[in-house]
Amino acid sequence: MKTNAYESTVMINAALDDDQIEVEVSRLQENIINFGGEIIEVDKVGRKRLAYIVNKSKIGYYAIFRFNAPSNIISKLERFYTLDDNILRFLTIALDKDALEYFEKNKAAALDLIPDVLTPAAPDEIIIDVKP
Repeated sequence: MKTNAYESTVMINAALDDDQIEVEVSRLQENIINFGGEIIEVDKVGRKRLAYIVNKSKIGYYAIFRFNAPSNIISKLERFYTLDDNILRFLTIALDKDALEYFEKNKAAALDLIPDVLTPAAPDEIIIDVKP
């Protein structure tokens, strides 16, 4: 069966503890794999303030899953999202060739920046601000 690239954005209830959110995200990853998908990337965006109240929540935790899967698992996956009480909202879209190229280009650009960011400072570059 032909596989397509998908992106699934899930808003999890931010009232959960960090450990509970990690368990929820890993459970979502396992479900994608169990339904026959292959995870490409998981982007944990974090807690964000919502523009309006959703299910009595003002804050949501966003996680974005990019994966390859046959088209028949999307209905199973969205059914799982609907039945899970910790998931406030979700949106799953199919990614076209241009979107995949965009993600690959941005990933390569981000990897080029990492060595510059992680370069340790020399001892003479460290400034300590001491107030009298």
